[in-house]
Parts: sequence; C-alpha cells; structure tokens
Amino acid sequence: MSDLESYLAGFDVEPGYLNWASFGPLSTAVRQEARADEEASATGRPSGIDLIAGHVDEARALVAEVLAADVDEVTLVPSTTDALFHALFGLSGTVVLSPNEYPSIPVAARRAADIRGALTVRELDPAIASVTPDAVRDALTDEVTAVAVSLVDYRTGYLTDLPALREVVGDRLLIVDAIQGFGVVDVDWAAADVVAGHGYKWVRAGRGTGFARFSARARERIAPVLAGVAGTDAELGDLEVGPPRAGAAAYAVSRPDPQAAGRLSAALREMTDAGIPAVAGLVAENARRVMAIADAHGIPVLTDRDRHAGIVALAPEPGRAGVIAAELANAGVIATVRDGLIRVSPHAGTSDAAFDLLEGALAASQSGPIVSPPAAVLPLLG
Repeated sequence: MSDLESYLAGFDVEPGYLNWASFGPLSTAVRQEARADEEASATGRPSGIDLIAGHVDEARALVAEVLAADVDEVTLVPSTTDALFHALFGLSGTVVLSPNEYPSIPVAARRAADIRGALTVRELDPAIASVTPDAVRDALTDEVTAVAVSLVDYRTGYLTDLPALREVVGDRLLIVDAIQGFGVVDVDWAAADVVAGHGYKWVRAGRGTGFARFSARARERIAPVLAGVAGTDAELGDLEVGPPRAGAAAYAVSRPDPQAAGRLSAALREMTDAGIPAVAGLVAENARRVMAIADAHGIPVLTDRDRHAGIVALAPEPGRAGVIAAELANAGVIATVRDGLIRVSPHAGTSDAAFDLLEGALAASQSGPIVSPPAAVLPLLG
C-alpha cells in the first residue's frame, strides 16, 4: 500500500459525511496516537511524560516543513483565533479586511483597535464577494500596514491568490487565516507574513491543534503584546517579568498541550507522507464532482470554478434551500445549510457512496415542497 493509499484508508466516517469545512473527524492514525499518549500519560513515569512532551517540537517542525519556513518562526496555539489575536493586537497602523470574513479576523481586529488604540480597521465594501487583488488594491493607502484575509472563504469557497495578493500588498504585512485550506491546498506560503491555522478541520487532528507562523518581518512589526509566561525568557522565581523570547515563541500565552501536539504531528505525518499536492488534487477533483452533480440538477454553484479548494457553495433559488436541507438530512448527507446557501465540502477520502447519496438527495429535492431547513443540518460552525 502506498503512502497515499494508506492516507485515504484512514477516512472512517459516516457514508454521507460532506462537512469537512465544519469539522474533520479524526483519522485512524490520529486516534491511535491519542490512545497511546493517554496510556503513557496515565502512569506518571518520567519517560512517558518526556516522550509526550517531545510532540511539541515535532509538531512545530512538521508545520514548518509544510510552510517551507524555519522552525523558530512557528509556534503552537490553542486555535486559529488565538494566533490572529496575537497578530492583530501587536499590529499598529491600518489593517484592511473584508467584513464578510469568518468572524475570527474582524473580531480580533476590532478588539485590538478598541482596546489598544494603535490599530485602525478599514473594511472593504460588503458587496465585494471575494477578496481579490484588485479589490485590495483599491483599498490601499499609505496608512495601511497590513491586509488580513482567509486563504479559502468559508462561505463561498473562493481560494485567494496569495502570490498575486502579495504583489499588490507590497511591503505591507499579509496576515492569512489558513484554516480552510491548510494541508489540502498546494500554495506558496512564503507569500504570507503571518499564517494562522488549526488542525481540527481538513487536517483531521482534533481541537486544540492550532499553530501560527510569524516571519522575521512580521516579528519586526508585530509586538508580542499578549506574550504570557511561555512567551518570555523569565525563569521561575524571577521577580521581574522577562523580555519576550526570540522567534515566534514570543507569541505564546502558555505552554502548548503536548497531547494535542501529538495528534497534530500524527495528522501532518500522514499528509506529508501522502504528498500535499496529491491530497490537494483529490480534494479539488471531488469538489468539481459536487459541482457536476449540482449542475445536473440545475442548482447554481456560487463557488468560483477556477479558484477553489474543497468548499462548494450551492445557491438554490429562494425558498428551495429548506427543501434541499430536508432531503439531505433524509438521505444521511451531512452538510451545512446557512443563509439560503448549501455548503458541501468533500475531502480527498470521500467515498463514491457519499456522492451517490448527495446525487439522490438533490434529485429528490427538485420536486419537494418549500420547507424550512431542519435544525439538525444548521451547525453553527465555520
């Protein structure tokens, strides 16, 4: 069995699971790692505790490998939001963002602006559906010091062109929320100055597996305002707060959870062994398969067909989303229905059975009465 085949064999989910953009059920390898760490941590033996503690450095090294970055540029954090708070609270000047972003970016930016007073937020026109280089170019002025954007839009599935955006942004910082694309998109991460991500969706590592990369230039311009005890050089017993640590370690509040790091390491080893370009190709292929099924039943596809990862947003005519949601639930298809849109997100290991269930549900929805979507298919997730 090849590494890619082994990776694909680790998908053990409900037949109709098409909701990877909301939550990534843990892979077989991750579950095995978690169980082993639980057993090792139960004995209290120093050897077991030290073994688990080593996952932190291992996870940082694997994240750095994926991002083609130096290890000292990577730190582990509880979530994507934690990383974005570190980045935006330490930033001065003006940050450009879209109000349509997942709230992690706008909330962190607004909190930083209101509390510190060193940052101003400039929002793009809400009517702009995708954060394109042209849209950002029109918003740039001399006061702008950074642009914050999602690699993949959580609503529409639009895949941001990072190199093109980098060219437009110039010497300003580019802060990227990578949660909807990390591990399943083959991109040039060097275009970003800050990458904030998490392993609980497409990486399949579970909650608590966040990480961040702060480039050397980002560290020069982003003060480690929220550095906690783990982010300083102070020793236990020191009477004064020590200075921030060197590298991305400065952007840490507390020590990382080593068991979460173990899950992240196991998931990233699977992905890198399989080859992220190969995984990304399968994810994009399966997304196109969803689009073809929607086309066959006359359901409009909102997602850009040329720039997408795994998220496919369907935009049925007004009032039909409830019918589709009901048929999806009846067929055992797990997806997200929100604001009249149907968000379907297959992964590399999504089975033929899932697509068959989706096809049957969409076919059945074409003749059903207009109804409100059942609450069961309205998860309040990203």
